[in-house]
Amino acid sequence: MSEVRFTSDHEWIAIDGDIGTIGITDYAQSQLGDIVYVELPDSGRALEKGEEVAVVESVKAASEVYSPVSGTVTEANAALADQPALVNVSAEEGAWFYRLRLSDPAETASLMDRAAYDAFVKGLD
Repeated sequence: MSEVRFTSDHEWIAIDGDIGTIGITDYAQSQLGDIVYVELPDSGRALEKGEEVAVVESVKAASEVYSPVSGTVTEANAALADQPALVNVSAEEGAWFYRLRLSDPAETASLMDRAAYDAFVKGLD
């Protein structure tokens, strides 16, 4: 069972061993509206925690996606290139953006768990 953590920039990461699967939260996609384009990172790209890694465009705005942890991209979700609207349907499950191999698993300790993230989002309204 993977552990899911969240950032204050509304990214989530599901951690399974030393692999993290990353996407944007339901809250983020609801704020963006209808997603029309997703730009994803290339496999093999080395990322630092907090680095801009992807772009999401909606009918309302474009938004950057930042890496919640450092690591090397192992895979991007190719389905999003053809069907970016999947993010609106399943932001926290099927519409993950990319996977990476964590270079420093301890970085996940600074991320929020579900309860802390839900409280954080409630504070935004």
